Amino acid sequence: MTTYYRPLVQSGPRPSHALPLCGGPLWFTEVEALRRDAAARILPASDLPEDWSRRLCRPRPALAGLSLDRPRLMGILNVTPDSFSDGGVFNAPEAARAHGKAMAGAGADLIDIGGESTRPGAAEVPVDDEIQRTAPVIEALRDLGLPISIDTRKASVARAAIRAGAGLINDVSGFTHDPALGPLAAASALPVCVMHMRGTPGDMHLDPVYDNVLLDTYDELAARIDAVEAEGIPRARILADPGIGFAKTAGHNLQILQRLSLFHGLGCPLLLGASRKRFIGTIGAASEAGARAPGSIAVALAGVAQGVQMLRVHDVAETAQALRLWLAVRDGAARDGAGPEGTGRA
Repeated sequence: MTTYYRPLVQSGPRPSHALPLCGGPLWFTEVEALRRDAAARILPASDLPEDWSRRLCRPRPALAGLSLDRPRLMGILNVTPDSFSDGGVFNAPEAARAHGKAMAGAGADLIDIGGESTRPGAAEVPVDDEIQRTAPVIEALRDLGLPISIDTRKASVARAAIRAGAGLINDVSGFTHDPALGPLAAASALPVCVMHMRGTPGDMHLDPVYDNVLLDTYDELAARIDAVEAEGIPRARILADPGIGFAKTAGHNLQILQRLSLFHGLGCPLLLGASRKRFIGTIGAASEAGARAPGSIAVALAGVAQGVQMLRVHDVAETAQALRLWLAVRDGAARDGAGPEGTGRA
């Protein structure tokens, strides 16, 4: 029976015997040993097997030109008529460009453009429609100087996006929907985001059942990362996303978020995409998606405290401000300039 090791992440002055989390400023001296057939145990980090120690401690290389020595913000730009949070608001090219520019100015490090809603129950969008929605917007935003990712499950859409200037492929299906997308990503030499999801957006919400949602999600995401790596995409170019809200109930989401640091064991940087999702509205008593910024930020900062390297968010300015304060409290000092590195970006 497999044993999994979750680092109990700490911040502040690092003891000499502590291990660095992903080579960054956070650290751990203990781990939680998890098994399917036994109760969790707390062990000293010195008891870690060598392979787990290596995966948990080694620095994560830059991704899409962004160093990962501090948390990065991926701003969400939906160019769809039916996304759960902002459908129809930015699907005109002029509105999309204006919003992308505003997010860049507010602190986004990367902009994620999607032309197909993946909300629960969503129908698949024809390839030509998805290309027409996304490629012109990517081309219009490429002069902002930020990396742009294409949020798609389809090779044809990704190919058009790459021609338009996209620098990362973000596939909610974990590269299972279109067999041609993995080879395309490998040939392009672009980084990718591999997300955990069961089923499709159309049916993923219909009674999702897990034996152990945390460990099942970890194993299934690890298997997808292995498969993508076997297609020629090195782990150094893979961003891992546990898929909060995808084929998961509110209870499932909370169990994963509570022990999110386990996923550092995948050996990839982690992306957390919980912004404005339904469980935040349910728990936070915010029925309207646009009113869920405070709850979204609370979840985002909980993820950052567990070492998440990238946050996918709708509310960039608000999250950037919260992140600047979180980092200032963690470090005991504010950095020069508006942003953590004096650039105005968080």
